[in-house]
Amino acid sequence: MNDNKLDRLSALLDGLAPVVTLGLSSQERLQGAQYPDNDSALQLWFLTCGSAELEIGDSSLKVESPALVAVHASQSFVLHNFSASDPNRLIRAHVQLTGPVATLFLEEFAQPRTVSLADDEPALRLAVAMIESELNAPRCGHPALLNRAGDILFIGLLRYLVAHPVAKEGGLFNGLADPRIAKALVAMHQRPAFGWDLELLAHEAGMSRTAFANRFHETMRRPPGKYLAAVRLAIAQRAVDLGKGLKEAARLAGYENSSALSRALSKSRLQAAYNG
Repeated sequence: MNDNKLDRLSALLDGLAPVVTLGLSSQERLQGAQYPDNDSALQLWFLTCGSAELEIGDSSLKVESPALVAVHASQSFVLHNFSASDPNRLIRAHVQLTGPVATLFLEEFAQPRTVSLADDEPALRLAVAMIESELNAPRCGHPALLNRAGDILFIGLLRYLVAHPVAKEGGLFNGLADPRIAKALVAMHQRPAFGWDLELLAHEAGMSRTAFANRFHETMRRPPGKYLAAVRLAIAQRAVDLGKGLKEAARLAGYENSSALSRALSKSRLQAAYNG
């Protein structure tokens, strides 16, 4: 990320509120969805030595250590054919996303992502080294160190994904990788309840309305208004789930009133039922 003045991830992290749980796995074969009913979590596997084979559906991928594999927690997969017998070859990290924009974020993991740690990824390498050392030889402050190392690990992964987006697919990481679109995304993430319109978002991006609208749609796979609406709906749904009333949820998410939010929630449920 070349723009040091633009913090692309802090507001997103607030909206994700990740809780990272770490451990070691010595299984010879990991199969199936680890959390089949969990649509708000990411499962990370760190191969510290040797190689392994990852199977998703009909596709197969050889993973060479040191590497990270990120899989949606509800997705079926098989990780097997380990070449190393070291019982500590695999570090497991379960990332539970407790914030309102988890669903939007996890859309980027419709397919698993792999990251080679042989490349210069200092934050990821540092976190993995700390975690590996602590899991193998726990010392005083073990839980606190793992909590913080897990946070560093997740931030390092986000930095990598923004720096290496899948260009042909578009989506959130592509948007954050684009300096102009990122400015508009950060503005929406930081102040989702603000009265953003196309002109104001284009101004944030330093572009004309037409150029911004076209670029945003091309990069994010949806118009800016629909993205903002999805963020607001996610925030409102999370507030409702936490027991806040419709009026407070509408205020937090930027809806005109509770009736407008109620209509949006009803429409979302109907669409989900139809798609299901």
